[in-house]
Amino acid sequence: MAWRLDEAVTRGEIDNTVEGHTTGRIWLAGRDEPLVLTLVGDCWRDLAGTRLWFENPVPAVMPDTAALAGDQTGIVGDMTASRKNKVPTVSDEELHRLCQCQAEIPHEWRNTLYLEWFSEINGRVVIASSAYAMKISAYEWVMDEDAQEAQKLANLNTMRDFMARLIRRSETPGPETDADVELDEFAWEERLKESDRLTDAYQEVIEKYMEDADSERKEAFVMGWDGLLDALAQRDEADNDDFSAETLTYGQRVDVSFEDHDDDDFLDPDEEFLDAEGDDEDDAEEDHPLQIQAQELAMRAMDVVQQDAGPGTPAYQFITSLLQVSGKLAGALNGRSSGYEPETGFVLAILKRCLHSLNEAVGSCQQLMAAENDPDQLAALAHLRSSVFAIRDGIVELRRALK
Repeated sequence: MAWRLDEAVTRGEIDNTVEGHTTGRIWLAGRDEPLVLTLVGDCWRDLAGTRLWFENPVPAVMPDTAALAGDQTGIVGDMTASRKNKVPTVSDEELHRLCQCQAEIPHEWRNTLYLEWFSEINGRVVIASSAYAMKISAYEWVMDEDAQEAQKLANLNTMRDFMARLIRRSETPGPETDADVELDEFAWEERLKESDRLTDAYQEVIEKYMEDADSERKEAFVMGWDGLLDALAQRDEADNDDFSAETLTYGQRVDVSFEDHDDDDFLDPDEEFLDAEGDDEDDAEEDHPLQIQAQELAMRAMDVVQQDAGPGTPAYQFITSLLQVSGKLAGALNGRSSGYEPETGFVLAILKRCLHSLNEAVGSCQQLMAAENDPDQLAALAHLRSSVFAIRDGIVELRRALK
């Protein structure tokens, strides 16, 4: 994942007065020496050929930045002071409240300083803020539109290469797997790890391009989804043709006339449907007892610990871990009555991940108990911890039975 330094920046300078080379120094709160940037490539047209100075009015120490290398040698990414972003117009407290109730967040569009580079040591590094004070020098050389498009295309290819390394796609296909042969726990674990890497990569790509006018195509390109790129091209080609009303998105044609259809082909609006609680009640799926336990525990935990705790806090991690366990158990254990029967190796791999999440939950609960002075709250947390242990024991027993 990318290093995001917005809050830690105290001040910095970017120099792209030499065409093809971008250098700079960036000072971070809590570090005596600045990061020194030596990058191949140019900024976007608004910064190309200039020196940029910027300052953060409210810097804050970010402990993770201590691991950054002082020498930031690598390749330039998108660097511009005119990127448009939605910026909330409410306080942090109000923003958190609106997010909790999934309400619309008031915002305005602002120019954002966006500095991105790909370090040989640390990978992708991003600084993005609309709150910095900035000063830009006169142009020492001018980038034309064609050169800017070429630089943006180079940046896209750099992002694509970085995502490929993050996902770690295999360049050569492995031996084909017999569809009738079940995978074991370890093979499924490797598949789940690959899925995690893909999810993390896609989340990063969405965050970067979500407000871009050409987001679909750029996301598909940097993720390496060439099949989706082809489909998007076909869609655009179909949209540009003078098709009639019966044309579908990708150029497929359907007959929309109704003359050849019998009345029986259409649903009667007065037709009675089976109620979900009626005749199909006997076929209702029964959730697995362990999943029910995990779900109830997560609900009880939300009543006990601070619900509005922010990311990184023990309360947030505790709730998150329990919700993850409940969701994973639902996917692996529920739905058997409908004929869904996952492979044993898949279930074992999911249960192993649940154990890891439960261990994290125990650690978070221990932190909450260590900081708690109220006897009643302490007793409630201790009861939650006992329930976590009980679910963990149940998963261990289930894994033993499946093996």
